[in-house]
Amino acid sequence: MTAITTTALGSRLDTALGRLTMYRLVLWVLAVLAGYSLLLNVLGWLTFGLPEMLTHLALCLGLTYASSQGLAALFRVRPHTESSLITGLLLYFLFWPSELFWPSQPTQGLQLAEIAGVALACVLASASKYALAWRGRHIFNPAAAGAFLAGLTGLNIATWWAATPAMLWLVLPGVLLVLYRTRKSAMAAVFTVVAVSIVAADLLQAGMDLPEALWQTLAQRPVLFFVGFMLTEPLTLPPRRWQQLALAAVVGALFAVPYNLGFVANSPELALLAGNALAFAVGQRGGVRLAFVASRPLTPTTTEFSFRPERPVRFAPGQALELHLPPDTTGGKDDGRGDGKGDGKAPGKRDGKSAGKGDGKGIRRVFSLTSAPDASLLTIGVGTAEPVSSAKRSLLALEAGDGLTATTVNGDFLLPRNPATPVLLIAAGIGITPYMAQLAAVSAGTPSGNRDVVLLYLAKNAAELGYAEELQRSGARVLARLADGSAPPAFMQDAGSRRIDAAALKELVPDISGRVVFVSGSPASVRSLRAAARGAGARRVHVDTFTGY
Repeated sequence: MTAITTTALGSRLDTALGRLTMYRLVLWVLAVLAGYSLLLNVLGWLTFGLPEMLTHLALCLGLTYASSQGLAALFRVRPHTESSLITGLLLYFLFWPSELFWPSQPTQGLQLAEIAGVALACVLASASKYALAWRGRHIFNPAAAGAFLAGLTGLNIATWWAATPAMLWLVLPGVLLVLYRTRKSAMAAVFTVVAVSIVAADLLQAGMDLPEALWQTLAQRPVLFFVGFMLTEPLTLPPRRWQQLALAAVVGALFAVPYNLGFVANSPELALLAGNALAFAVGQRGGVRLAFVASRPLTPTTTEFSFRPERPVRFAPGQALELHLPPDTTGGKDDGRGDGKGDGKAPGKRDGKSAGKGDGKGIRRVFSLTSAPDASLLTIGVGTAEPVSSAKRSLLALEAGDGLTATTVNGDFLLPRNPATPVLLIAAGIGITPYMAQLAAVSAGTPSGNRDVVLLYLAKNAAELGYAEELQRSGARVLARLADGSAPPAFMQDAGSRRIDAAALKELVPDISGRVVFVSGSPASVRSLRAAARGAGARRVHVDTFTGY
């Protein structure tokens, strides 16, 4: 009963979060935390003063928004409204709200300098997206860059006041919600363990007992706020999971170990900027300009879109890219669903703006690449069943030659390095897309592609089996489970129409225990099929969840 209840709750949470992009979710969580901080001040648990906090909030949001709009106009790009608001909210929590000054106050000059420091941090944070960028992709977390650079002027320094015991009671669930949506819990755990261990060890040496040392570290240091809202920003992360875990450990040490180099000392923002630089060194350096080539229907409810990149794009079969879509101006009615692929991705972090009558969820979406790494065109497959969401309308409205940008390429949904390792690929509906680049490598006979592959494809009917020709050319053994009981193409083995549980999967793939299993599809499908694979004896199961389909 407990397992069933947990599964049901997880499915409901996935469905609810799938209605929001990661950018929108982070914005809402930070906005709730800002409102909570004002409430705490009214209750007397924070002592900044309500007028000071409101002024500080208005300053951070207003200046980051205005400077973002101005810089976007200067560089002739679309402004990222949600990005500017998120940055403003982060800076609200990083800098201490200054007391309002009056002409008779002797500390007026000091207070004015502090306010000027916050204002400078806001403008520099927006400017860092353009000045500290490479090929259209910013290198450093904007809020951290603005806070660090403002600190160098001596006008003000970041205090990270969100790390207070009273704030912890809402910061913790907010962080957990964001980490669940971005699938970065493992990375957060590595950072937290490293940082807390180092800080707590110092406190233990100073005479604290263990419970007090842990409480001091978690409640009065910005460990949780830092890892939930800043370290895990997808745009400044390396593309592979092992790289992200290693980065978390390095940043955790830089975050916790005290040092002073004279002109700079250790601080959370400096630790993050150092981590950003390391991530940039190993990741996709800069955004990639794409020109739309054409689209073609794959099934009655799915469409393939192809793009020509202005320069080669490095990726491994099974990875995904985040597209910076043009705003939807068709005025269609949105279905209220999320679209794109959940990454973890991802990810993805946190800006976007819709136009027209779009869903307001942002203009960045993540899609699996279906083309081979050496192909001249990049292709993606997208579910386009009616009613079509705002982001998909933007894709469908593209005309040949239209330009757009891919901001990141990442993901760990990769086949084993050893080509002798047999695999089972399970695709539910649009979940077939990440396998197409992998199967293209198989059919090309590359060293990484020569392997024993079984593909189980779940669809509503035979007409919904996309990429049939490509699947036949791949040489993989393909099993088709069609919900309506119709017959699949002759080259596919009919798996019937029964529900795929552990017993059915074991019958279809008797040697499943010797295969590495991959599962791709909607959150509910992935959850069910992963459990079936485990029950059938699979030892290793990798998943790729598409949120919002």
